[in-house]
Amino acid sequence: MFDFLTQGGWMMWVLLGWSVVGLGFIIERVITLWFRFRIDQKEFVKRVLFFVNSNNYARAIEVCNAKPGNPMSRVLKAGLLKANKSDKEIQRSMEEEMLRSLPSVTKNIDYVSMASNTATLLGLLGTIFGLIMAFKGVAGKSAQARQEHLAKGISVAMYTTAFGLIIAIPFLFVHYWLNRRGLRMVETVEESAVQLLNHLASRRGSASKPSKAA
Repeated sequence: MFDFLTQGGWMMWVLLGWSVVGLGFIIERVITLWFRFRIDQKEFVKRVLFFVNSNNYARAIEVCNAKPGNPMSRVLKAGLLKANKSDKEIQRSMEEEMLRSLPSVTKNIDYVSMASNTATLLGLLGTIFGLIMAFKGVAGKSAQARQEHLAKGISVAMYTTAFGLIIAIPFLFVHYWLNRRGLRMVETVEESAVQLLNHLASRRGSASKPSKAA
């Protein structure tokens, strides 16, 4: 590995450092999306609605408080806190909380894409430097010296190109993977918010109907 890095010159170390930065963003997103924000949506919403049906809003809010950092629990809690208000106010409250909470889902994902694109460009820059090195100063040298000089410069160019692509291609796939996960999580939060809103609205509609005389 060390020989591989030294063959490509100083740009290889720049690429290595940049790959560590990109890997840091990936690890942070994986921990956040797969562990910190992990939640069983169906079971979570089911428990919340169970307590809502029992008119036990305090317990429903406690269910949300058990996952204080999760965007879904924060959005549903915002709706529950306005359960005695109009449907419009409940919807507005949850939408406001979505604006505050959902950016934490997609945060840093674009940096992974940037890391991929930058690695490609740094590899290309290393290629240019290698070609400059290959053709610079060959005049006035013997045939053998020119051959060695050209070989060294072209080697630097090829190594940096290869290393840039080695970093960029996996990062590109990981970005797609993370982006899909983030979008699915946003859709799940929105779906759960609609479920709660519709449920509260239907309960209010049922409660407002006059009971029929026996």
